Amino acid sequence: MQNNIFTSIRSLKIIDACKGTQVHVLDTSPSAAGAAADGGGVENLHHQHLLHDQAKAHTQTKQGRSFQTTTAASTKAAACDVVLESLLLLPHGLPTSELLEPSIEPSLKSLDFVKTLAEVYRRVENCDQLAKSEAFLEEAAIFRGLQDPKLFRQSLRSARRHAVEVNDKVVLSSWLRYERREDELVGSSAIDCCGGNLECPRSSLIPGYDPESVLDRCSCSGREVIGSDDKELLEECSTSNDDVELWFCIGDSEIRCRRHCMASLSRPFEAMLHGEFLDSRKEKINFSMNGISVEAMVAAELFSRTRRLNGFTPNVVLELLSFANKFCCDEMKSACDAHLASLVCGMEDAMLLIDYALEEAAHLLVAACLQVFLRELPSSMQRANVVKLFCSPEGRDRLAMARHASFLLYYFLSQVAMEGELKSDKTVMLLERLGECAVKGWQKQLAYHQLGVVLLERKEYKDAQRWFEAAVEAGHIYSLVGVARAKYKCGHTYSSYKMVNSLISDYKPVGWMYQERSLYCIGKEKMADLVATTELDPTLSFPYKYRAVCLLEEKNIGAAISEINKIIGFKVSPDCLEFRAWFLIAVKDYEGALRDVRAILTLDPNYMMFHGNMRGDHLVELLRPVAQQWSQADCWIQLYDRWSSVDDIGSLAVVHKMLENDPGKSILCFRQSLLLLRLNSQKAAMRSLRLARNHSTSAHERLVYEGWILYDTGCREEALAKAEESISIQRSFEAFFLKAYVLADSSLDSESSKCVIDLLEEALRCPSDVLRKGQALNNLGSVYVDCEKLDLAANCYLHALDIKHTRAHQGLARVYHLKNQNEAAYDEMTKLIAKAQNNSSAYEKRSEYCDRDMAKNDLNMATQLDPLRTYPYRYRAAVLMDDHKEDEAIVELSRAINFKPDLQLLHLRAAFYDSMGDYASTVQDCEAALCLDPGHSETLDLRNKAREQINEQK
Repeated sequence: MQNNIFTSIRSLKIIDACKGTQVHVLDTSPSAAGAAADGGGVENLHHQHLLHDQAKAHTQTKQGRSFQTTTAASTKAAACDVVLESLLLLPHGLPTSELLEPSIEPSLKSLDFVKTLAEVYRRVENCDQLAKSEAFLEEAAIFRGLQDPKLFRQSLRSARRHAVEVNDKVVLSSWLRYERREDELVGSSAIDCCGGNLECPRSSLIPGYDPESVLDRCSCSGREVIGSDDKELLEECSTSNDDVELWFCIGDSEIRCRRHCMASLSRPFEAMLHGEFLDSRKEKINFSMNGISVEAMVAAELFSRTRRLNGFTPNVVLELLSFANKFCCDEMKSACDAHLASLVCGMEDAMLLIDYALEEAAHLLVAACLQVFLRELPSSMQRANVVKLFCSPEGRDRLAMARHASFLLYYFLSQVAMEGELKSDKTVMLLERLGECAVKGWQKQLAYHQLGVVLLERKEYKDAQRWFEAAVEAGHIYSLVGVARAKYKCGHTYSSYKMVNSLISDYKPVGWMYQERSLYCIGKEKMADLVATTELDPTLSFPYKYRAVCLLEEKNIGAAISEINKIIGFKVSPDCLEFRAWFLIAVKDYEGALRDVRAILTLDPNYMMFHGNMRGDHLVELLRPVAQQWSQADCWIQLYDRWSSVDDIGSLAVVHKMLENDPGKSILCFRQSLLLLRLNSQKAAMRSLRLARNHSTSAHERLVYEGWILYDTGCREEALAKAEESISIQRSFEAFFLKAYVLADSSLDSESSKCVIDLLEEALRCPSDVLRKGQALNNLGSVYVDCEKLDLAANCYLHALDIKHTRAHQGLARVYHLKNQNEAAYDEMTKLIAKAQNNSSAYEKRSEYCDRDMAKNDLNMATQLDPLRTYPYRYRAAVLMDDHKEDEAIVELSRAINFKPDLQLLHLRAAFYDSMGDYASTVQDCEAALCLDPGHSETLDLRNKAREQINEQK
């Protein structure tokens, strides 16, 4: 009904700039190279593929006619096949070092991240309650550039919790929903609620500040409807003759009213009906010239007595809204505003009402319409009217008149636009509006820097330089990188070099400084800067890619693959996998190349290979004929083997192949999401979860996937409710597992531990494949260990190992260790190291079961394989402190903190500073850690103790 509710209202009143590529084909003959260069592209590749097929068919036909071929002819045909194969699989050649350059991050980046975190924490802690929401938004902007999106969402949730204004609540609730991309869920609408006040669309439209109730479950009961009581009241009020004192005449109609009720609507009515005007002495007042219909006047009369609007059509309420504005009837306007806002339930309603809402400055109605637009992102930005409203200066002015043009609104819109079409005109315009709304220093830094990044990508170098310089002037030093890059693009290489060189001299050097300076150097100086980059920040991928391509150009492809493997081992990204696929094709390892391309497409289904010239799925089609073919049964065997060998990338590739054969298999999409989470690819994991939910064939299965989506985006209670609802429909492995997992994600007491154990045992009684049962057994063993039931834990781990759940070696080793059987624990971890392809964690865990020297070797290996693992740094630092090498211990921790601000690292360094008497540094590290986790009690205690020491020294 709502889709058509406003139909009668109609009668009332936004470049593609890819980098150039240099072609180097494997065949070095001029003719072949020229052909590839002239015909580089997907269209020519298809033509080459046809030629290749024709050549093979022609050869086969000739062989059918005569089996006699000369050696020379065979050699020539083989050479032709090699050339065609090279052109087919590497039509744009191999990457070249001269075309490589690192991207500039479009986020706030601090020179001293720990100091920045501490400052933000203090602002949040010390600011007025009503200003906390904005402080948390700044915190979210800082977390945006980190690898962990959970921190960003945590800050967004805190900002929403403390939001006061309706427009802030609407934007933050919509942003939290967007983080789950609920617009991609089949059957969901913009106003669907996940069950909590934090994101409830109706709760967002309620003014006021109540940070505690925001955490409760919402009482979403749908929109108001006219009940029988309302209709009776309407009839009674319309026909009542009591105390009739005047009539309003409109045309031939007369509307009976109570003089004192109508006078109570506003001061103008009071003056007209009780003042010195002639109308105050009339019993009939001609109202025909005031632009109000009879129906609207009846509604006004009814509202004057009952303060209710039920029973009138939206058209009448809209007319009443305009009437209220005209005669300054504030209470009536608020009622009309709230009533109309409650009726907005979809895009068509919002599109019809937004202009009326803006024209009449109906704050809640504007908010309700905006909420639909925001909760339908990014698809709503395909509508011209929405684009005009959000992107144009005039649209921003109209929103400002209704008190809805805010930095927060345009921050959200610009982030969505940058994720979708970085170089589009819409993105530029939204960032320009963002800059216009920026007031505080961090807001200007962010808006100007991001505008510089987008303009740089659009090759508008002069304008990009101007905005980067504005960001620097606002205090964002990292934007100097953008200034240098823009100058470099304009041919001023030496100027860029001097600028970055000064940056390194003037500030404490960090990895991205050396990375940027390497662009403006050559030879040994360039390589030295890249080495320094990796030493300071091993998470930056550009140095690995550059060194790998240089090794490739030296015809040392094996070393090139080893170099790129270093970063893939701990940080999987499509660009690094693409480089390895490139190299593997060059050495004709087509199986490995196909594996990597499938993994790339799992991370990003729309990824474009070869400098953006070929779709990834097209390369899969080209590689498939030269790789081994698997049936679906073969795939399950391959998945089982790769899962058991802890080969997550290989497992991803197998699942991608299986989904190719059976695209509607929800359990495969779910398995894909688990692998992606293991690889820290949360965005891709959420996409796979949404696919699993959309392809689910039953209600109980769909609820489980919705529960995982909610859990992974921080909605723990809502996820638990989904699991329980699923179990109430049908008892299943995944529903029990989800409920157990969510409950275990807290400090477990004996009672809750027993509940988790019962749930996992129930899950194991339900049908499932051995891969999931292995995971459940592993988790059950962990809970048993926490409950000190070591024999039961050992049985779980041994059972899991029987079905080849290799990770259970780690749990079993822990059991042996707790039984004081360290040699057996060490041997168990050695087995895991031998079996697992990704074994950095196994080296780390094995270090706990051996002497100091052996532990040091294992931890050094763990750091070499995965520098993001924090325990090795903490262990080495603790050993140094035990040896009274305090400064070296601080350096060891700082080495990791500089590229991975971690709670435990910061807490340990704070404790070291405290033992050294450096209380100011202790407080700073504690506050930075508390910014990551405000409820960490040990860090709070340490911070308070250090503060007391500082006060005593004063």
